[in-house]
Amino acid sequence: MEPYIPQQLPILDLNFHRLIMFVGDANAELARYDGLLQGTVNPGVLLSPLTTQEAVLSSKIEGTQATLDEVLEHEAGLLEAKDEAKENDIQEIVNYRKALMLAKDVLKEQPITLHLMREMHKILLNSVRGHRRSPGKFRKDQNWIGPDGCPIEQATFIPPSPLQILDHLEKWQAYVNGDDIDVLIQLAVIHAQFELIHPFKDGNGRIGRLLIPLVLYQKGVLASPMFYLSAYLEKNRAEYYERLKAISATKDWDGWIEFFLKAVKVQARRNSEKVKEIMNLYENMKNRIVDITHSQYSIQILDALFDKPIFQTSDFVRRTKIPKQTAMPLLKQIRDAGYLKSLREASGRRSAILMFPELLNSAEGKRIL
Repeated sequence: MEPYIPQQLPILDLNFHRLIMFVGDANAELARYDGLLQGTVNPGVLLSPLTTQEAVLSSKIEGTQATLDEVLEHEAGLLEAKDEAKENDIQEIVNYRKALMLAKDVLKEQPITLHLMREMHKILLNSVRGHRRSPGKFRKDQNWIGPDGCPIEQATFIPPSPLQILDHLEKWQAYVNGDDIDVLIQLAVIHAQFELIHPFKDGNGRIGRLLIPLVLYQKGVLASPMFYLSAYLEKNRAEYYERLKAISATKDWDGWIEFFLKAVKVQARRNSEKVKEIMNLYENMKNRIVDITHSQYSIQILDALFDKPIFQTSDFVRRTKIPKQTAMPLLKQIRDAGYLKSLREASGRRSAILMFPELLNSAEGKRIL
């Protein structure tokens, strides 16, 4: 098997008659989701746990085992003595979210570039298992994909030669920042071409999935880069990989794009449902907190609970900027009313850790996140 040579972009021989229905459905669902985002006050805070959940699921595709609860508990300082593998899993998820936040800020000023990809990769691999695999640098060696430990002769896919990577990536970057017949078709091609070039020694899948909300944000399809496709890709992991493989094996771009458009349609609908549920909870909790506390700080309290539903009380004071002598009685009132649960009581200088369980679980017992 020879190293793969990526096709020139844009892909000119697509079967648009086959794809047109999927394009329309996916764009319609995505537009509904964007309408919800635009109607959300400060979505970065309100939907923060959804961003973390996307990081959890995208990392899970690559084999991490940490859960959303474990990440939130770790960040609150509750999981201090986990094994090294679990710590690595959690750190990879935290890094994923940091890379997304960095890119979001950068895209306010400039488009997606290869430099941004390297900066995101550097964050992604910081202090985790891949930290020795050239973080922030495109590979200079030939890599391959196959069963663990297999020689290149048994590879199922051999990415392009490292001598050709930069040329392929520069053409890819030009395509990202240009236009094609439809943004979602273009996005499907952007993601797949990046994965096929496989420019890093590690972390290609996660960087490729990070690109999905970033491209939608850059192209103006979404008001905020908060689109969570990894739940669908993780659930349909085998087909996800098979569709990508079929591009290199038989140039089946139509099959890949159809799969991708279905994923966008299904996940946009599910994301919309989650956002509606969280927004309803937010409005309900706003009324409850006002009734319980009669405080001028009700909105600061509410935003802090949604931003970090598992938290140390000291961190809550810092984030809300509510004076401690005021904040602690307010938290006690909300806790006594049954809306906060204690995960660790205060002891000496050690702060209590509280949880806002209703954000993590709906009234029917199903997880919101």
